Parts: sequence; C-alpha cells; structure tokens
Amino acid sequence: MSEPTMIKAKGDGIQIQLAVWEGEGKPILCLHGITANCRSWDGLASVLAPRHRILAMDLRGRGFSDKPPSGYSIEHHLRDILALLNDLQIEKAVLMGHSLGAFISLAFAARYPPRTDRLILVDGGGKLSEAQSAKVFAGIKPALDRLGQVFPSAEAYLSRMKEAPYLQPWNDFLETYVRYEIEEYQGGVRVNIKPEHIQEEAINLGKVDSSQFYPQIRVPTLILRATKGLLAEDDILLPEDVVGRMTREIPRARRVDLEGTNHYSILFQPNTHRDQAIFDFLKS
Repeated sequence: MSEPTMIKAKGDGIQIQLAVWEGEGKPILCLHGITANCRSWDGLASVLAPRHRILAMDLRGRGFSDKPPSGYSIEHHLRDILALLNDLQIEKAVLMGHSLGAFISLAFAARYPPRTDRLILVDGGGKLSEAQSAKVFAGIKPALDRLGQVFPSAEAYLSRMKEAPYLQPWNDFLETYVRYEIEEYQGGVRVNIKPEHIQEEAINLGKVDSSQFYPQIRVPTLILRATKGLLAEDDILLPEDVVGRMTREIPRARRVDLEGTNHYSILFQPNTHRDQAIFDFLKS
C-alpha cells in the first residue's frame, strides 16, 4: 500500500488538506462521504496510481482541513474545489465522488463544465424520495452517532469500528481510514469532526434536488452502484428507479452495478470489476 504525500491547498478562504498519489494520466480529484475523510480513497488510489494522479481532499470540517464554525453546504464545497483547482493550477480534472462526494461532484460538473474532464459517481448523486432518504439515514446512523463520543483510547475506538457488520471484512485500508480521524480529547479520543457541522450539512443537503443537475452535465459520466443495503436490504442510495432516471437524464451516463457490494464495501474492499470499469471509462 503506497503512502500518499499530504499537502495543503487554498479553499474558499480556508486551507484544505489533500492526500496525493502521483501519476502520469489525468488528475482525479476524489471527494468523500458526509462523515468520511481523504483516506477513504486509499484502496482505489493503490489501483489507479501511478497510471493517474490521485488527489483526495478532506472536505471542510473533516480530517485536517480547516473547520470554520459554519459554512457546510454544496455551495461552499463548490467554491472550495474551484479555489483548490486554481491554487494547484489544474485546468481540468476527473471528479470522483462517493456518497455526499457524488452529490458535490455532480453539482460541480453542472456548474463548471470547462473544469470537469469526466464524472465518476460512486453510490451517490441520486434524487431520493423522502421515504428512501429516511431509510438511508437510518442505515448510516451508526456513522453519525460516533461523532462527539469520547472513547477511552484509540484502540477502544478501533475495536468499536471493527465490530460494524457493514465494514466487514476488516482490512488495512479501513484501519488507515479510521486511525486518520482520531484526535485526543479530555483524557480519551474522539473523531475529529464536529457533529454540529454535519447537522448543518445534512439540513442543507436536504434542500438540494440533485435531479436539477442531470440535464446540465456535459461530460461522460460513470455511475457505480452498490446493490446491497447496510442494515437492511432496501437502505440503498441508488434504488433501481433512481439510477434508471440518472442514466436516462444525464446525457452521457453509463451505469455499472457492483453485485454484492454495500455503500462502504464498494469503496473499501478490493473489486476487480469496479477497477476495470473505471479504467475502461477513463480510456474511452
């Protein structure tokens, strides 16, 4: 597993931390999920680099990026990405987003077509019904509940995460990802993300209809879809009707269903079908 170089870049009035895996091909900017961090991309980066240059950012409020007291919305993330690309002198990048990161990537591609080379949506970006959104938030509730909790030690927190059924089988990529988010706090440890920032993010996300972006996408789009739920069979982010609409309304979209994967394993577990789909998409 190759270690990335950690760098800082300018966001919109804040500093953004990035993990960078150097490579020769198109730069790929990776955007993580709502309570995740840049190290969620280690597994895919180990496959895609050095054929491609991989840049995975900590979204504002996460990881080691700045954490302003407010300003957590799709709009804020778009401004951060634009500033970051300008600062790093990247004219055009492939955007690859997982979960919340897929929504942000979709919105950025719609807003800034000249700065977007291609779009890879990893289990996210769909317009869900209120009922399905409730199921999804129930499924990710354990991830939300860990925020703000104090654990006696890093090992105690790690043990708690290793027990999560939806993170099985445990591997080195998950270990790196979890250790990255731990900070010392009042005689113990906690996750370095403030619950109130995620609450603001979730409220603002609920006001955005992602389907408004579909017809505005001008670049080739790959949708990678997990077929299994997290805590139930139906708490999935891209139900058939939702992904069907995306492939109809995003002009140059193709979908790949990754059978047997859930919302986390689609990213954290080795998957040759996923990897080949991405390589084929980037070459085409």
